[in-house]
Amino acid sequence: MRTIAVTGSASGLGAAVVRRMRYMRHRVIGIDRRDADIDADLATPDGRALAVKGVLDCCGGKLEGLVPCAGIGPHVKNSAKIAAINYFGAVAMLDGLKAALGAGVAPAAVVISSNSATTVPIGDHAFVDACLAGEEEYAVELAARHDGATIYGNSKLALAQAVRERAKDWGAAGVRLNAVAPGPFDSALLQAGLDDPEMGPLIEAYPIPLERRGTADEIADAIEFLLSAHATWIHGIVLFVDGGTDALLNPTRL
Repeated sequence: MRTIAVTGSASGLGAAVVRRMRYMRHRVIGIDRRDADIDADLATPDGRALAVKGVLDCCGGKLEGLVPCAGIGPHVKNSAKIAAINYFGAVAMLDGLKAALGAGVAPAAVVISSNSATTVPIGDHAFVDACLAGEEEYAVELAARHDGATIYGNSKLALAQAVRERAKDWGAAGVRLNAVAPGPFDSALLQAGLDDPEMGPLIEAYPIPLERRGTADEIADAIEFLLSAHATWIHGIVLFVDGGTDALLNPTRL
């Protein structure tokens, strides 16, 4: 039995991952704002510190898996909060629990990026650069100047790059670190976007070669694989789980 921490565990993809891991008879430590083993708000530094400490207390300093699923969607009008949760909340969990993962057996972490990382125009690189530099105050200030869709996509791009940048150090620590980049999949978060008068039509128009949206369980399949003993030579990748959208829109990009 492995011990795996999952943020955003109370709903959506996080809940699907929790169900899957428990079905596989792993011990799961869930983190969310409510209805979790550890109640914490990852939008704030204090909440992140509380979450990290809670996980360390629960696992005794030894962890085999981490899946930072907590996030909010592009329909959210508070762009600064998107940056705070989607990027800084996830990275705080990664870095805060790296040592505990290093103490575990065959440990791995899977971060949730998005295929919007390659479909939303970057424009000014300052926001992504600030995220990667750990300059949260400046990144949040920049985020507030842009719409939610732009910051959502760019926060997920920064998160994917953060995974790649950590590949050397995490590999040396014996911890595999990868990301999945989902396309639109059925969830309350997606429905909130569909219900938004501005975002809804854009989501509906999103091209998907398989001609359907995914499900949370299909994304959980990819996460389960990357955490498992079937992926022991996979490290530092961003796996698109999006029905072919990235391939359609970026056919020459590898």
